[in-house]
Amino acid sequence: MDLGMALQPNPVDIHVGRRLRLRRTLLGYSQEKLGSLLGLTFQQVQKYERGTNRIGSSRLYKISSVLDVPVSYFFEGFEEAEGGVAKAALPSGLAEEPAPFEASPMDRRETLELVRAYYRIEDPLVRRRVFELIKSLGPARVAGEPQGVSGAASEESPPTPSDA
Repeated sequence: MDLGMALQPNPVDIHVGRRLRLRRTLLGYSQEKLGSLLGLTFQQVQKYERGTNRIGSSRLYKISSVLDVPVSYFFEGFEEAEGGVAKAALPSGLAEEPAPFEASPMDRRETLELVRAYYRIEDPLVRRRVFELIKSLGPARVAGEPQGVSGAASEESPPTPSDA
């Protein structure tokens, strides 16, 4: 077994950690605040978010409760290959290194800032118009996004603050 590979975080753990960080920041919690709510140090929360420490099932259940999302939220967007093994977790070949785990648009700071600014718009009509403007400016479908998720390709309503 290659020890260098064993020391690298598993792509599933990285994805779960990124989803944890996304939800935490959308709620406006610091790592310290979330750690306090969970009975953890901010360093432990940081390790979870980086994927360097794996989150156990009971801890993930507690985190989902504190962050008010279903456990499945942490796995949304993680593509699976045939047989239930994540594509990113499969070795790409004997002589090749595994492909680096690429961040999605949902993992970018810009996305978080946009969502926060959007929800600071108090007037629902203005917020709806901003949503429609953004939909009209974007391409029909973002690469890697499932059908029906893009604003221009669907007639979905924007999420309400209670959905976030």
